[in-house]
Amino acid sequence: MDYKVQVGVQSHLEQMGPLDDRTMEDLDDECLFPSEMDAQKTQSVDPNQHISVSGSLPFNGNKMTRNGVYKSIKTVVFSNKLNLLMPFGPLAILVHKMTDSSGWVFFLSLLGITPLAERLGYATEQLAFFTGPTVGGLLNATFGNATELIISIYALKSGMKRVVQLSLLGSILSNMLLVLGCAFFCGGLVYHGKEQVFSKATAVVNSGLLLMAVMGLLFPAVLHYTHTERIVGKSELALSRFSSCVMLLAYAAYLVFQLKSQTDLYVPLGEEVNQNGENLDNNDDDEDEAPEISKWESIIWLAIMTAWISILSDYLVDTIEGASDAWNVPIAFISVILLPIIGNAAEHASAIMFAMKDKLDISLGVAIGSSTQISMFGIPFCVVIGWMMGQEMDLNFQLFETATLFITVIVVAFFLQEGTSNYFKGLMLILCYLIVAASFFVHEDPPTDDQSKQPGT
Repeated sequence: MDYKVQVGVQSHLEQMGPLDDRTMEDLDDECLFPSEMDAQKTQSVDPNQHISVSGSLPFNGNKMTRNGVYKSIKTVVFSNKLNLLMPFGPLAILVHKMTDSSGWVFFLSLLGITPLAERLGYATEQLAFFTGPTVGGLLNATFGNATELIISIYALKSGMKRVVQLSLLGSILSNMLLVLGCAFFCGGLVYHGKEQVFSKATAVVNSGLLLMAVMGLLFPAVLHYTHTERIVGKSELALSRFSSCVMLLAYAAYLVFQLKSQTDLYVPLGEEVNQNGENLDNNDDDEDEAPEISKWESIIWLAIMTAWISILSDYLVDTIEGASDAWNVPIAFISVILLPIIGNAAEHASAIMFAMKDKLDISLGVAIGSSTQISMFGIPFCVVIGWMMGQEMDLNFQLFETATLFITVIVVAFFLQEGTSNYFKGLMLILCYLIVAASFFVHEDPPTDDQSKQPGT
């Protein structure tokens, strides 16, 4: 304290300046006012008052933090009616612990994952506001397929190679036929008096990548069923791994091309002119597209949703065979039809929403872009991950599945070649998906030598 007083006196004397040119009255005035100011400072530095102020700052900070957390939870969890299905996730874990009913555990896990997949897409969209339209579009495509990739990795870890193949194949078929078909159908009903248009250039690029993916899946299957391998059981796997690396390289080149040369691929059409040459009201779009949560809140929710989906995916994969036996439904149907519909919930909703806003390029980017990512990244990625795990994951999806994918790509490419859409084209795609679903319902997956985990249905 003595040191502080000494410094205070010294600074006060310095402020007063030299005494030679001053009168005694000036000195008295200067001594009077600093005395009052010192008294005020002494009162402001009262120990009790200091403790109360310093103690109120953490209190206010904690209150603001609690309010922010409550607001974030209210926005993410309680703003969507689909989140009413969230309690089915913990209920699935409880049923798994208390009973041996694989069918109920699988069904409850499936219901529990549904809102999580949708909220994962929501958090990705919120994060996209802070990254720009191009990177945001890539984030939407990436995390939109996160559910399928997580389920595939858990199935691959359990040695269920066919479940991985069929679920990824089902995601491609679901996006190309069901999601795109519903987008065309709903958009066509809203704009029934005219045809909606989209960029043919983008559709051609994605169709070319899908045909390349079909080529990568076709050759291992043909090599296997024609019995023309140089080394039986080895050439097919080696070709699959080499083709997967090439497909990953092609997808990386596509990303560079998209980010550097096609930066307007995911630019919202509301910022420019709509597809029919009419000006859009940017003010309404800006109000509708304002971020609801912050950047770090989006990242935290992405981590939470991904972790929760991973937990439920483990239960889902463990009970898929028991559910198939309990329901008398082929595993192929469950993997190709049921799992992708749940995983594609976010893409399904967003594609329809954008189509009904006459933003068909974005709907096409969501549906076809997601199929392109699964075929050119998801499937080769699982082959490489299986390689690292010691699992012989290959690109031989068998003849029935490969033929289904090939015909689907041809049909969708035929519908996209004109660059226009209407509700009739959407209806045709939906009906094609129903034919595919019926085909897998009556299809019996033939057992193979390396199919140790999955019995023939």
